[in-house]
Amino acid sequence: MAKHQFQTEANQILHLMIHSLYSNKEIFIRELVSNSSDALDKLNMLVLTDEKYKDVAFNPRIDIIADKDAKTLTIKDSGIGMNEEDLMNNLGTIAKSGTKAFLENLSGDQKEDSNLIGQFGVGFYACFMVADKVEVTTKKAGEDKAFVWTSAGDGSFEIEDGEREGHGTTIVMHLKEEEDEFLEVHRIESIIKKYSNHIPFPIFMDKEKFIPAVMDDEGKEEIEPSRTEIVNEQINRANALWTMAKKDITDEEYKDFYSQYCSLK
Repeated sequence: MAKHQFQTEANQILHLMIHSLYSNKEIFIRELVSNSSDALDKLNMLVLTDEKYKDVAFNPRIDIIADKDAKTLTIKDSGIGMNEEDLMNNLGTIAKSGTKAFLENLSGDQKEDSNLIGQFGVGFYACFMVADKVEVTTKKAGEDKAFVWTSAGDGSFEIEDGEREGHGTTIVMHLKEEEDEFLEVHRIESIIKKYSNHIPFPIFMDKEKFIPAVMDDEGKEEIEPSRTEIVNEQINRANALWTMAKKDITDEEYKDFYSQYCSLK
């Protein structure tokens, strides 16, 4: 297992995420889903244009898994994935001009600053607003090795060999004691609809569904009792509103889009 120190600017961003932008914590889901969507976009482009990836299966999906017993929230995708070099470049040493620009553009207004996160490519670090440990398991498309990146947001991270079936990335967040709200399906679904309904790839989550009782032909005798069961359902629309025909968009969807746009201004 190799241990590494975060770049100085990465440490500044981590400190900011953990201690300063706490008023709008829900954006960490927006940022991680956006990253997953980007990873799927990249793989789709390579499969279509690069001979090296012609045999790679492209089955796009994003899954969100809330485990109340383990107190973990998982977001995984079937996108391009990362190798060890990518992990070092993307999750540890953000030596990009965007990092400095992000720090320089901070205004002190928590709402405004939280909306800057995605613009400067530092969205991944938002997960440390709610998690005290993060594990990233990833395998790059077309490669055989998988890797696990782990950090407690304490200035260092570790990378070791791992296992993953298929390409893509799985992010497991061990939530802090006070962040149980992000294990509730309805809360996560509302965040997805608020920020990520337009993501062009399906986002799935297990949901509890009520199955009514089955009655006899006369509707008097119960043949099968009512029950609840867990079903894996898509929780986003997976269509950008502006790409749809006007006749296919409801008034409620127009209003939702308008309110979402205004909340991001």
